[in-house]
Amino acid sequence: MVLSQEEPDSARGTSEAQPLGPAPTGAPPPGPGPSDSPEAAVEKVEVELAGPADAEPHEPPEPPEGGWGWLVMLAAMWCNGSVFGIQNACGVLFVSMLKTFGSKDDDKMVFKTAWVGSLSMGMIFFCCPIVSIFTDLFGCRKTAVMGAAVGFVGLMSSSFVSSIEPLYLTYGIIFACGCSFAYQPSLVILGHYFKKRLGLVNGIVTAGSSVFTILLPLLLRVLIDSVGLFHTLRVLCIFMFVLFLAGFTYRPLATSTKDKESGGSGSSLFSRRKFSPPKKIFNFAIFKVTAYAVWAVGIPLALFGYFVPYVHLMKHVNERFQDEKNKEVVLMCIGITSGVGRLLFGRIADYVPGVKKVYLQVLSFFFIGLMSMMIPLCSIFGALIAVCLIMGLFDGCFISIMAPIAFELVGAQDVSQAIGFLLGFMSIPMTVGPPIAGLLRDKLGSYDVAFYLAGVPPLIGGAVLCFIPWIHSKKQREISKTTGKEKMEKMLENQNSLLSSSSGVFKKESDSII
Repeated sequence: MVLSQEEPDSARGTSEAQPLGPAPTGAPPPGPGPSDSPEAAVEKVEVELAGPADAEPHEPPEPPEGGWGWLVMLAAMWCNGSVFGIQNACGVLFVSMLKTFGSKDDDKMVFKTAWVGSLSMGMIFFCCPIVSIFTDLFGCRKTAVMGAAVGFVGLMSSSFVSSIEPLYLTYGIIFACGCSFAYQPSLVILGHYFKKRLGLVNGIVTAGSSVFTILLPLLLRVLIDSVGLFHTLRVLCIFMFVLFLAGFTYRPLATSTKDKESGGSGSSLFSRRKFSPPKKIFNFAIFKVTAYAVWAVGIPLALFGYFVPYVHLMKHVNERFQDEKNKEVVLMCIGITSGVGRLLFGRIADYVPGVKKVYLQVLSFFFIGLMSMMIPLCSIFGALIAVCLIMGLFDGCFISIMAPIAFELVGAQDVSQAIGFLLGFMSIPMTVGPPIAGLLRDKLGSYDVAFYLAGVPPLIGGAVLCFIPWIHSKKQREISKTTGKEKMEKMLENQNSLLSSSSGVFKKESDSII
């Protein structure tokens, strides 16, 4: 996801804007000379940054590779940790919600409660395409601060409800939408401050969610046992308040530099960015890339069972292993090995050429599906811990190579749109899967069938992804043949043109001799 950061907001927003002055629309004009007026100088700088409508965007100014960027990195790490740490630890909150709002007369309470966590995770991904537009229009700082404030309001209001249904709105929608608006700018801003170290910084930032996933289950259990669910939610509001303050560190480095160069004309540049053509905002042309279209179908298909263990595993452990004391360790194991998997498979992916990186995702879905099916088979708590360790490892594999695969399929220019659309599609299965598992638990009295079925979609989705390298290589061969044919035709055309000009010169010389 971070790959899209190398293209600054202003360059993306003005890449299709036509210059106001008489500058030629071919190659970018040279820099402003000493005799140019300030308006002309600004126009030339903008044309150099944006280029013509059909040209590829130019490289942004060199990032500082540190300095204030290290503080930005820490703020982004806190964002990843607080947002996804709370989401991944929702199993602890799920059990507490059942105890707080449940009743013996309601035989569908597990189904109703599961909607809270799944709706929250789904909304985070569903809002991603919309958040990317807000980030382009208003910048990272305003978007992130606004998102953290909305998340704070949603989480605080969740602590005052008296039944499970209002949590669908306060926790599942308001809090989740705020998290989404705070999360995506934290990734976008990294590319403004880092380029050479972007891989390292991205690894540190994404590891934040693993650290929080390890620690938050223990913290939540202690808080819930001592002060109850509602006060625990109010304590979590502290995380969102710190996230609100962290958003102010996202200084728009590239934009500020351009504003200094352009002086009072900065508002005109902003206006162009704001009213850029809609086709730049929603680039549906990427779905013409067949390999990406298959990927955008296969990934959501595999995720119908992906979030089920995160929501229902703690409830299953409470029912199956009642005598165990530290039941939260299963979520900790997933968090620990997920962090290891992100670093390990992220490094391995660097050595896997091109689109063949998809095979790593196929491998991860195979093990995630298999481990989901093995959860009900574990009659010993130690065996369940081993299953969770393996599941977390390949969960990290799936997450870490998402952006590299998108880059290989659609290229750097469209990778942000490609990931945004994919995350939006992912929201549907991640929202629907856990409630279905909860409904099966209510009807059948145990989670066995739910976990068995949760392992099927990853296997099917992985099988679909196997076709992507073949589709991509076939398309590349067709492009190579078409390109070779065009080159041959152009070469023949040049030869004919050369022969025609030579015959014309020969005729002129003959006429002069005569």
